[in-house]
Amino acid sequence: MRTETEEALLFLRQNGIENPDIAVILGTGLGKLVDQLQVEQSIPYGKIPHFPVSTVEFHRGLLICARFKNKSVLLMQGRFHYYEGYNMQQIVFPIHLFKSLGVKYLLISNACGTVNPDFKKGELMLITDHINQFWSNPLIGQNDDTAGPRFLDMSHAYSPEIINLFLRAAKMKNVKLHKGVYAALSGPSLETRAEYRYLQFIGADVVGMSTIPEVIAANYLGLPVAAVSVITDECNPDNLAPINLEDILATAAVAEVDLIRLFEGVLELS
Repeated sequence: MRTETEEALLFLRQNGIENPDIAVILGTGLGKLVDQLQVEQSIPYGKIPHFPVSTVEFHRGLLICARFKNKSVLLMQGRFHYYEGYNMQQIVFPIHLFKSLGVKYLLISNACGTVNPDFKKGELMLITDHINQFWSNPLIGQNDDTAGPRFLDMSHAYSPEIINLFLRAAKMKNVKLHKGVYAALSGPSLETRAEYRYLQFIGADVVGMSTIPEVIAANYLGLPVAAVSVITDECNPDNLAPINLEDILATAAVAEVDLIRLFEGVLELS
């Protein structure tokens, strides 16, 4: 009997998707990287066996196979979140699929708020480490020793080699790129003033609602990964304004210009 991953893998291969070089997960308001690539085909998530369906209105929910020069790129235009009601295993299902397809490395983007007063909205941050505040983990449950280790080392969760590519790309493309620690909470409610102070105290620079499950799964499967956060909000607990979703999306759209240039640089250097 085929596993769910095997059934999804068979479907993608039957549709001509095989051995992509790079996979990219695009976060909130960050879908226009696709416009810079030569799109070969686009598949709605709902057509892929066992693939979750994105329920967030500004996540398009498309798996896109494209080319950038001589590289094959597989992009998720929209991701899955814990707050949507998906469990951790569903959230990381695409990562298992990417590994089975032969992807060599994974790039992730997300939108976040900053608790570091030196970071400003509209800027980018390369994630060098993270703090998991989901209080859950995609590796909970019976372990498949053929897939990865029971007790996963996370001392280098973000690939030093890909981090170096991002730093070189930022210099080449003249993109301002912070480095820092990403914390993730379940959402969908945003944090209180006290929670922002707590995040500052424990060493976070930015906070979001995604990415960490996918990074854990990638490490488990031996898939090198790196991630960049687009800072869409400044979360100063001493001067906290109510959330404005339209402003967050507008900021993401402006910052996306630099994000695209940065990702293009990484693709060129890789």
